[in-house]
Amino acid sequence: MTSRTRSLRTALLAVAVASGLVLTGPMLASAQSGLRADDVTWGVRTASNEYGTARSNFTYAIEPGQTLTDALVITNHDAVDLDLDVYAADAFTSPSGELTVLTRDESSQDAGLWVSMDRDHVKLTGGEVVEVPFTVTIPENATPGDYAAGIVTSLTREDAAQGIDVDRRLGVRIYFRVGGVVHPDLTVENMSVRYDGSFIPFAPGSATLSYTVRNTGNVRLASQTAAATSGPFGLFSVSAIDVAPVPELLPGESWDVEVPIDGVPATFWVGAEVRLTPVVPALDGAPEPPAAPEVTAQGGTWGIPWSTLALLLIIALAVIVTLRQRRRRKVARAEREAALVAAAVESALREAGVEASPTEDTAAQR
Repeated sequence: MTSRTRSLRTALLAVAVASGLVLTGPMLASAQSGLRADDVTWGVRTASNEYGTARSNFTYAIEPGQTLTDALVITNHDAVDLDLDVYAADAFTSPSGELTVLTRDESSQDAGLWVSMDRDHVKLTGGEVVEVPFTVTIPENATPGDYAAGIVTSLTREDAAQGIDVDRRLGVRIYFRVGGVVHPDLTVENMSVRYDGSFIPFAPGSATLSYTVRNTGNVRLASQTAAATSGPFGLFSVSAIDVAPVPELLPGESWDVEVPIDGVPATFWVGAEVRLTPVVPALDGAPEPPAAPEVTAQGGTWGIPWSTLALLLIIALAVIVTLRQRRRRKVARAEREAALVAAAVESALREAGVEASPTEDTAAQR
């Protein structure tokens, strides 16, 4: 990153896990640059010793002040020589939910400082296998609980076609559980509910539950999640389908979650509940921690059936207008009938008056 045109430095981090390699990276430009998994021509694994064989990760149940030594094995699978940097650094949960490791130019604040590599640079000839020892020293004042770091091998090469430096990294996770009282605990923060009604009257809408899961304990925790909405008095309950689990979080880490739920009726008030079932990962050599309690959180929002109310309002107005028109027609008909009766009476009286007039005149003459 010596010039503005080369300020974009990409990274491909492959962390060894039981299921294989997980490719992650602080920046996505590595994938956009055409970087392939087979560009990484070397492998890393844990050494076989008193801590185990064929380990997928380095895991240590360890006490404050304790020191131990272990080793990383690096294999050059290519026929050409390799020149690799080797370093240890803090690990953290990335936005994709994978455990990733700080780059070499970032400062570790925790477990990455506990690991001292025997050497920070390794040269391998084609097909060579090298074992790189390292020493772990836990501070005397280390607090109980879980910590994570990683040992990373790094190869930086210039990609002339793309005009960038590509940092290929391959590493192995390190998990520590420092002895003492452990307490697994998750909390749900900033719970909110959004309701989106349907434009179709009487049709259900959808709700979105948003919240943050925080690991407030001192051990690594993942969790399974169940979420549901309901109307007043718990009626019209609708459960979320296929809610993604919360990834493994280190102590102090948090994870933002959005859970969409479809088919939620507009019941004027829409309540919601989230239930987390924590999962405590086991660590070889460490006592099993106590079970973490289930965590629940509630929220709610107005779920006004506007389209239904609009339809009902239109129907009510139509009924009112119809009734008024009927009343007006009834009144007009009554008025017409009264007018006809009055006219008939008047006509009858007029006719009766005309016939009586001669008789009255004759009587007067007599």
